[in-house]
Amino acid sequence: DELPRERLGIAAQAVAASEGALDITIEYVKEREAFGQKVGQFQNTRFKLADVKTQVAVNRAFYEQCANKYATDELTTEEAAMLKLASCEMQCDVADQCLQLFGGATAIPPNIPFPVFMSMLVFRPFTAAPRKSCANWWLDPSWVANKADSNSFMRMNVISRLVLPAFFVLNTGTTLASDESLEAVISNHWDWVLEQYPEYRREYGDMSGNQSWTDLSADVLERRNEDTKAFIDDLDRIDPASLSETAQLNQRMLKTSLQEEVESYESGLHLIAINMRSGPQHRYTMVERLPMATETDYVDWLARLENLPAQLAQYQSLLQAGVDRERTQARIIIERVPNQLDALIVDNPGDSPFWGVFETMPASISPESAAELKSSARAIIADQLTPAYAEFKRFIEEEYLPKTRARPGIGTLPGGKAVYAMLARHFTTTDMTPEEIHNIGLSEVARIRGEMEEVIEEVGFDGDINAFNDFLRTDPQFYYKTAEELLEGYQSVSKRLDPELVKLFGKLPRMPYGVRPIAPELAPDTTTAFYMRPALDGSRPGWYYVNLYKPEVRPKYEMEVLSVHESVPGHHLQIALAQEVEGLPEFRRNSSVTAFIEGWGLYSERLGYDMGLYKDPYSRYGQLIYDMWRAVRLVVDTGIHYFGWSRQEAIDYFKDNAAKTEADIINEIDRYIGWPGQALAYKIGQLKMLELRAKAEDELGDRFDIRAFHDELLGAGAIPLDALENRMNQWIVAEKAK
Repeated sequence: DELPRERLGIAAQAVAASEGALDITIEYVKEREAFGQKVGQFQNTRFKLADVKTQVAVNRAFYEQCANKYATDELTTEEAAMLKLASCEMQCDVADQCLQLFGGATAIPPNIPFPVFMSMLVFRPFTAAPRKSCANWWLDPSWVANKADSNSFMRMNVISRLVLPAFFVLNTGTTLASDESLEAVISNHWDWVLEQYPEYRREYGDMSGNQSWTDLSADVLERRNEDTKAFIDDLDRIDPASLSETAQLNQRMLKTSLQEEVESYESGLHLIAINMRSGPQHRYTMVERLPMATETDYVDWLARLENLPAQLAQYQSLLQAGVDRERTQARIIIERVPNQLDALIVDNPGDSPFWGVFETMPASISPESAAELKSSARAIIADQLTPAYAEFKRFIEEEYLPKTRARPGIGTLPGGKAVYAMLARHFTTTDMTPEEIHNIGLSEVARIRGEMEEVIEEVGFDGDINAFNDFLRTDPQFYYKTAEELLEGYQSVSKRLDPELVKLFGKLPRMPYGVRPIAPELAPDTTTAFYMRPALDGSRPGWYYVNLYKPEVRPKYEMEVLSVHESVPGHHLQIALAQEVEGLPEFRRNSSVTAFIEGWGLYSERLGYDMGLYKDPYSRYGQLIYDMWRAVRLVVDTGIHYFGWSRQEAIDYFKDNAAKTEADIINEIDRYIGWPGQALAYKIGQLKMLELRAKAEDELGDRFDIRAFHDELLGAGAIPLDALENRMNQWIVAEKAK
């Protein structure tokens, strides 16, 4: 029953042949790079292939070692038995991983050599093959019979343009591995992400997904969850102790992210699929992320619109499944959605938000082609989109809305408090409980309120803080009269920020940003502003979107602090710099660690003082309003979702402590209801960054350099708060040693 030595020798030949194929592939990619071409959907393909080749060499050495031991009869019976078992398991895992990563085959045909099998796994569609079938195929004597066709090994050249699975040999336990092995797993996962979410590919200049939406069907979501578990298993097989410090952080961050995805899916959060700010009612806004510069861009967009009714049906199925599983959105949130859908249900296609992009077609498209594209757009809007959205609205109003949860908090659902505690851990990257976060919020509210009262005394206002806040909300001197004046005001503030950055940062991002109004269809139901990150291929700048709806509720005294948060030195500076950090894997360049990103945005608001802002006491009060706003979030978010507060209780607490206008407060509270836990990240992240700065200033004294501190803090991209603390503590030690 010994595993035939001959088979091991053939396996070594096969892997050696694949090394040759990878060499050819690397040269191919180099040639394509020379002509500025991309290969498939992969970024940095040549480097990924080099990682694959490194791992393949490890596998070849393993097989050769086994074959040599058999040749000299050095293996004991027990070793032979263990080797046979390990080899079978390895090959089964290889097959499983290939099938999961690359799409796979409907069946494994007999009588084909291993390299050909590998090529088929890359190309053919997959339905799950049991491990036993893989093992039976691998051990079939017919495989050995086919060894005579030695040329088949060299036929790997035929698939030289493929990226083979990078982590070729897997086993069921933790293994020592190099950074390159981890990088290969991370790379494979990112390629899987781009395959699963076609909208992401555009950010890398890859247009292959421009006609598609992410598949949200139940079977695909389940398979996606199983794939995610498989990637966790891959990461678990690598011993962190064998990795560099940077690689350990990469492993930990990806694993944590994947574990949270699984926990979220298995908790049923994917079934709470829409709110007033996110969902298929806002699909028209995606065109703002696209170049729309060529005829092909328009053809792709039309094809994507034709596919939109199918995604609406998938959303409907998800929401219905949520009803069945008691995972529904709050009723107050869904009550906003029908009005949003009304804007998409039109008699005249020219009135649809989907039509706007066809009004401003580039001159490079011929008049004949433009006319044809517009005709197609009218037909798609009238015959496909309008009926599909009308049906979706009917479902929302008649079937879903009556069965949504009456109470605003997710904690009122079965198991909801545990779900909210999980979300709190996710968004803060800490182990803080909702009770602890609530108490931090109460403490911060009291502290900031004291600073507000000092400003009220400074301006000589006769009245308490509530009277002063009412004065700010209602006095016309604090508001622009028109949307045009408001937009010009935001643009003017933003222009004043850039020259001040050199005082605080040694490194600035190359990518610019601009200021844009929020789409009028979206503005009534969204917040004061938001930021859109730049495209990773450099084709789109960052955008600071501002809400011009009802200028009479958008105070001037908030404009400086808001602009600092959303543009520079806030979101744009931090995110653009993260995209430019060399050596980070793609998931880190795109990191969405909310506690870091939003914590930095809120920390940046304090930097306005270092930049010469907030000279007017009302603008200084505006900065305190924004700090209070985030402190209030800790109280009301936990209050709503964990302690069972009503919506009105949350609104009243907000109004009693912050001078935000009532329209803003209502939109904010509804945002927290529809997006549980996210609002916790801002203040928790800011407090950690302020703590680290205070520690550095205290320990370094006169040697503290604010520019170097910020460069180090931002130098690894968005990372969990405990990792940030470790990084900055090491920096402090290094600075003291200079």
